[in-house]
Amino acid sequence: MAKLYDTIRRLVAEERYVVGEHAVQRLEERGILEWQAVFGLEAGQLVRERPDDQPNPAVEVQEQLPDGTEFKAVWSYLPRSEVAKLVTVHFFDEV
Repeated sequence: MAKLYDTIRRLVAEERYVVGEHAVQRLEERGILEWQAVFGLEAGQLVRERPDDQPNPAVEVQEQLPDGTEFKAVWSYLPRSEVAKLVTVHFFDEV
């Protein structure tokens, strides 16, 4: 059922991922470190798979910072290069 999520988690575990410029900006704005989003993916909970997203299929994952604060990370799968991409992050209480 969560095949896309499993693929993205595997690629990130294999260190086959990139962080998009938008994600870099959002991480900095929200005080989240890249390693926290990467590490949080493994223990994260799938919120939604978006296999029909363009230009690349994506998943939304509920992740948690070390202090317990929850945030959502959007990861996509880039099939041509066979890598995962961190697209953005945000806190659940943000509009």
